[in-house]
Amino acid sequence: MTPLAKTLAELAREVGGEVVGDGDVKIHRVAAIEEAGRGEITFLANPRYYSHLDACRASAVIVAPGIASRATSNPQSKNFLEVADPYFAFAKIHQVFNPAPRFAPGISPLAYIDSQAKLGAEVTIFPHAFVSKGARVGARTVLYPGVFLGEGVEVGDGCELHPNVVVRYGSKLGNRVIIHAGAVIGSDGFGYAGRGGERVKIPQAGGVEIQDDVEIGANAAVDRATFGCTVIGRGAKLDNLVQIAHNVVVGENSVIAAQVGIAGSTRIGKNVTLAGQVGVVNHLEIGDGAVIGPQSGVGRSVPRGVKVSSGLHAAPHQEWLRVMILLPKLPELWALTRRLERKIADLLSRSEKG
Repeated sequence: MTPLAKTLAELAREVGGEVVGDGDVKIHRVAAIEEAGRGEITFLANPRYYSHLDACRASAVIVAPGIASRATSNPQSKNFLEVADPYFAFAKIHQVFNPAPRFAPGISPLAYIDSQAKLGAEVTIFPHAFVSKGARVGARTVLYPGVFLGEGVEVGDGCELHPNVVVRYGSKLGNRVIIHAGAVIGSDGFGYAGRGGERVKIPQAGGVEIQDDVEIGANAAVDRATFGCTVIGRGAKLDNLVQIAHNVVVGENSVIAAQVGIAGSTRIGKNVTLAGQVGVVNHLEIGDGAVIGPQSGVGRSVPRGVKVSSGLHAAPHQEWLRVMILLPKLPELWALTRRLERKIADLLSRSEKG
């Protein structure tokens, strides 16, 4: 197959950028700045990689405005695509050369489709998918092998459910939702009443609502609500191995990295970032635009727009910076404290004798 080729000028129009150099140069692939060669485009978003630019053999480099003239000793020898956000432009151009796979519509005879299920136009259903009674699957949705849709499940248009995804009864997925292999949507929330040595399971009678344009990583779990719904807001992105407990609400366009666990009834605002291995206790509120650093244990609500530091004990970022400045001085401060303690003890002893 002949590889897709675009001129640099065509790519500039795709991302709203400006060409510096030859707009007619042909591009057929995106590559890393250290590896890119002729016919490839790369990007420079982090200043630490400026040193790679002189040796870069790519046909074009995506850069921020003004970088071309000062990031290389001979900018005339290279072609640049100047754009306000090089990393965002890189992502869009990467999609141009690496579009999502498309499958011919059709339903495998090895799939199970209940007679009372409803399928939209041009669905693709692979072998061993299971669509239960009353389930609805929207147009152009793809169900890979081993997908299970429980009774009454609703899946919108243009969705992709990868192998062995489980969506349990009563869950609702919006349009263009992507769920990666092994994820479970609508598993029971973790709820028990205890008395002595007895544990009584609390029925999880609610559901899950996954809104439009959400992507959920492999082996993630989104629990059904005790009452009402667990909600993942429009455009949110969840990484692999994320745990969302019952009645949690995740706001629009929030990003949750791998191994994050969010306990029941916590509300995550819009445009929130939770870095890897963050743990959030139950019944908290994380305000819009907050950023929680990796391995933070969040035990209290976080106001809107606050940046919380990394570490097992979350703290306001500026406070954490002050602690880090003092940390190397701790041995000296400890020695000084011991000397002062001895002097005070000596003064008190003299006072008592005198």
